[in-house]
Amino acid sequence: MLGGFPGSFAAGDVDFLLTPLAIDETPVEEKERAIQSGARHYSEMIGRESPPSPEYRALYDDALARHAPRAAREVAGLAKGLAAAVDGPITLMSLVRAGAPLGVLLKRSLECLGRDVAHAGISIIRDRGIDEAALAHVAARRPSAGAVFVDGWTGKGAIAGELERALAGRTDYAPRLVTLADPCGRAWLSASGEDWLIPSGILGATVSGLVSRTILNEAIGPGDFHGCMVWDHLAPHDVTRDHVEAIWRLARPALGDSTAPPIAPEDPDRARRRAASLAVVEGLAARFGVDNRNRIKPGIAEATRAVLRRVPERVFVASRTDPDCAALVHLARERAVPLEEAGAAIAPYRALTLIRRVS
Repeated sequence: MLGGFPGSFAAGDVDFLLTPLAIDETPVEEKERAIQSGARHYSEMIGRESPPSPEYRALYDDALARHAPRAAREVAGLAKGLAAAVDGPITLMSLVRAGAPLGVLLKRSLECLGRDVAHAGISIIRDRGIDEAALAHVAARRPSAGAVFVDGWTGKGAIAGELERALAGRTDYAPRLVTLADPCGRAWLSASGEDWLIPSGILGATVSGLVSRTILNEAIGPGDFHGCMVWDHLAPHDVTRDHVEAIWRLARPALGDSTAPPIAPEDPDRARRRAASLAVVEGLAARFGVDNRNRIKPGIAEATRAVLRRVPERVFVASRTDPDCAALVHLARERAVPLEEAGAAIAPYRALTLIRRVS
């Protein structure tokens, strides 16, 4: 309907409004130095993604087995809440790439509820804004009043803030952000404020349609969609469709019963979580002399992805024995990253990664 490409998701599940690129990959250490020195923005470079080891894949399988029922209930609750809160046609704008698995499940759910729904995957980049070409493309085809933006979770709210800045003062799109988890209190609609192990959060391209995070460099011309790499080398390890189907099998029946009540945008606990999140980030920054808050990655998913993609200095977990932090603890030990048990000091988060200063 929107003319993009589905990646390795099933046809009709999502239209990625992205420009596939073929650019040189940048080694992690070199990329980190360029980012921290200000020589290049992170979106201008991409590091090659490696397949998960058998041990790590087993941790993902365990996370999916344990948490698919919760994810399914919450997807159904979010879909019912969206159906109640948004009149007319609904357009889901998943923020690539963490929003895509949730967006696919919400699209299927809203279709089952009889709603006119479309689903696009679009780029938003910290400090660079949202893909205006993608917004214009969707606005020419769908009523923008029914658009909502989808992400998997919030960390410290950087992308939520970017979305608010990008859409400030506009009359076509509103910064309505939908997530499964919102520990920092920045989403418009979220299933919970808990930092929990969303299974898709601990993998990258192999659960997100084989699409990389988005790229904005000299290869993107005026009017082009933001770019991405399509990681075909990871196809033998791809669990994108299996992940969707595992949750969808449970979400579909939940749409028709009371086990998943509609979730409303009103959240009286949001302000408390926002204050607690800020206190954790500022406290860690003071303790380690961090002058760039982008080096602090709170939340299980963000902390895990930071160890996979960046150069970590230290990992914090509320408890080393927390099964939801098993993948993160595994990575920290495998890569010899110092691991600190922080208890309630990092609440509302259960995990956090500090990026090493390398510039």
